[in-house]
Amino acid sequence: MAVRLRLRRMGKKKQPFYRIVVIDSRAKRDGKYLEKIGTYNPIKEPAEFAVDTERALYWLGVGAQPSDTVRTLLRKTGIMLRFDLIKNGKNEEEIEIEYKKWSALQAEKQKRLDAQKVQQAKAKAGQQKTENVDEPEIVVAAEPEVNTAKESAEVDPAENSTEESA
Repeated sequence: MAVRLRLRRMGKKKQPFYRIVVIDSRAKRDGKYLEKIGTYNPIKEPAEFAVDTERALYWLGVGAQPSDTVRTLLRKTGIMLRFDLIKNGKNEEEIEIEYKKWSALQAEKQKRLDAQKVQQAKAKAGQQKTENVDEPEIVVAAEPEVNTAKESAEVDPAENSTEESA
């Protein structure tokens, strides 16, 4: 039996909530599952994600294949890093050292992203201030140039009479 770690959709219409489950790969998306190992709520800001690390590592160890989305979520929490280190034969001390390095890098990355968001917010605020400055608008109303046949006929005879006498 091929076993997968994948998402099972829960929640209401337009309000998804997912359970991370261990399921036979032939079963339906919302079909019967073997074990629930976590939850994922993409609606919250930032998205909520909770997983039982020990059970996820167990199922990965016995050959369960995560779906693309679940693999991404497991990477974000460091579970895939732990699994790769265990698979490569590292002991617990080495795994903890590598995990601490990884979490320090993630914290630094998050600080950079937060600083970038603040900078973008300041730039947007600056643009809005320049747009809100009241500049006098110059409105030029052009007079319509409408030449009717009568106007040209009235003007032309006077001009024509002076031209003929000359």
